[in-house]
Amino acid sequence: MDVKSLKRATELAKFFIGTIIKEGDLVVDATMGNGNDTLFLAQTVGKEGSVISFDIQDLAILNTKKLLDKNNINNSKLIQDGHENIDRYISNEICGAMFNLGYLPKGDRNIVTKPETTIVAIDKCLKLLKRNGIITIVIYYGHLGGEDEKEKIIHYVEKLDENKFHVLKVDYINQTKEPPILITIIKK
Repeated sequence: MDVKSLKRATELAKFFIGTIIKEGDLVVDATMGNGNDTLFLAQTVGKEGSVISFDIQDLAILNTKKLLDKNNINNSKLIQDGHENIDRYISNEICGAMFNLGYLPKGDRNIVTKPETTIVAIDKCLKLLKRNGIITIVIYYGHLGGEDEKEKIIHYVEKLDENKFHVLKVDYINQTKEPPILITIIKK
C-alpha cells in the first residue's frame, strides 16, 4: 500500500477490495457516479469477470460509459436503477461491492443517496455476497441528509452478526469538515 491509499477513503476502499477480488469474479458498483470504481473493478476482474453498476442519474451513466469506452472496457453492465433493486438484476453470488454515498461529484447536489434505500441495497448485497467476499462503503455526509444517512448506516453495520461478518470502520479523526468514513464488511 502506498501513501496515496491512506490519504483518500476511496483509494483505501480500492486497496481493501483489491486484496479480495480477482480475475473472473462478479462484482458490483452500487453507486456508479462518474465511473471510477466501475473502471477499477472492471480492470481488476478482467475480461473473464463482470461488473454490474447502478445509478439513477443519466449523467452518471453517460460519464461512466465514456470512461469505460476510453479505456476499452467491455465487461461492465450499466443499470439505470436504484441500488436497492439489485436483486432484480443479480441472482448469482458476488465477490464484492463498492458504495460511495452522497451525491454525484459535479452533479446535482440535491440528488443524494438515502439511508432507507442504501440499507436495503447493503442488505441485499450481503445476502448475495459469497464467503470471504467484501463490501466497501465510503460515507460522505457533509450535505443535507448526509449526517442522518451516516448515523443510520453505522447503526446498521454495528448490528451485523459478528459470527457472520467482520466489520471495520476507518475514520480520519483529525480532519475537520466532515471527512469521509470507510466501512469494510467481509463475510466469514
